[in-house]
Amino acid sequence: MVLDRASYCRALDARDPRFDGVFFVGITTTGIYCRPVCPARRARRDRCRFFSHAAAAERAGFRPCLRCRPELAPGRASVDAVPRVAWAAALRIAAGGLNGRSVDDLARELGIGGRQLRRAVKQELGVSPVELAQTHRLLLAKQLLTDTRLGAARVAFASGFQSLRRFNALFRERYGLNPAALRKRANGSQRADESDLVRLTLAYRPPLAWELLIGFLAARATPGVEQADDRRYARVMRIGDHTGFVRIEPAGQPSAGRSRRRSEHALHLELSASLVPVLMPLLARLRRLFDLDAEPATIEAHLASAGLGALTRRQRGLRVPGSVDGFELALKAVLGQQVSVKGATTLAGRFAAAFGESIETGDSALNRLAPTAERIAEASVPALASLGIPRARAASVHALAQAVADGRLVLEPSADIATVTRQLAELPGIGPWTVQYIAMRALSWPDAFPAADLWLRRAAGGLSTAALLRNAEAWRPWRAYAAMHLWASLGHSPPALVGA
Repeated sequence: MVLDRASYCRALDARDPRFDGVFFVGITTTGIYCRPVCPARRARRDRCRFFSHAAAAERAGFRPCLRCRPELAPGRASVDAVPRVAWAAALRIAAGGLNGRSVDDLARELGIGGRQLRRAVKQELGVSPVELAQTHRLLLAKQLLTDTRLGAARVAFASGFQSLRRFNALFRERYGLNPAALRKRANGSQRADESDLVRLTLAYRPPLAWELLIGFLAARATPGVEQADDRRYARVMRIGDHTGFVRIEPAGQPSAGRSRRRSEHALHLELSASLVPVLMPLLARLRRLFDLDAEPATIEAHLASAGLGALTRRQRGLRVPGSVDGFELALKAVLGQQVSVKGATTLAGRFAAAFGESIETGDSALNRLAPTAERIAEASVPALASLGIPRARAASVHALAQAVADGRLVLEPSADIATVTRQLAELPGIGPWTVQYIAMRALSWPDAFPAADLWLRRAAGGLSTAALLRNAEAWRPWRAYAAMHLWASLGHSPPALVGA
């Protein structure tokens, strides 16, 4: 979303929460930058400078506001107009892609040179990759210092710093604040907490159709791996060598150890302390799972102008559920071919029981990690088929697992969408519906559209696949959101899916 100065000023005057995270404002008289929803008194317009990213504001010499806390702003949506290389790099950097690694390492992962990556990020975002990474680390550290009682060393390493000394020095240099003083200001004289539970918030741009989102995830939750009801989502996760559990619920929902708080445009997150060392990639994955960086007002205005106004008015804030792991989602998509959602969930539970590693969480309903591509690639096709799927589908699962395990297929949003969809279509037994569904949820591609889906065609008035595709041209570049609106219009989670 690109706005002119007058539009920025109007949004700022209105404190419009729909622009939270879309831009930041630096106040030249104080040297502080804020979110557009900051409750502080508005500065004169001639003293305001506008920035599209927090990193750009910090590069210009502004410090984050201690009142509105820019680190809590929703992230930028993946549909923003930045070239693919810069966007892919920004996604990986936000997930910790430069923590303990060089820009050249990241560039090699993206298939380009280090100089090209530095130039692309600088040109599009106004900062270098290192500066962008530093801003992500510092803002996460600021949130941890303010919202948790983690010790200073754990805050530093959880935020991606390689040493406590470097963290302290950069925090003072960039923000003019002492980390210990900020901790004392936020938490008083409370001692550092080394308990087994960490609580944070995940902000989003309102509105958010939580009931529809949690209902979609609950219907597809893998037994043993995930658990969801009408208010809360929980699951076990592995990132690298670290395993643990997370629980997410809307702000204002009381839970053990926390009283009811005022309503916020945020989700509350609880996670086991074992996941703190991988907090940056964990938060990035959870934001994708709940599509928290979407800009619903922009998306719904476009869909309404393209003929879906009745649906968008009835289902405001609808999101596209993503995934925390691309292979996990792709496996469930293949298992879901030509069976009901309930049947696909049962199959996913069998695969988790057979190939997922057991984990102790204290909750008997969450006791199994999702199967990895490596584990399934090691199994034989007959062993996979013995879990209740046709041999041809078992061969598809095996081929998918092998492609991911050996690195030929990368199922994450920063991957090139054209390359990944072509690679998926070349795998045996994976047709257009499965390709588009994986692109929609595992790759977070906002224009993915599984037009062959029986229930999409029924919701659109019984159209053929070809006719639905023609109609959907008007919904670009947000056809994935149009699909969610059509599914939701049926009044229930689609009971069956059309597969390959």
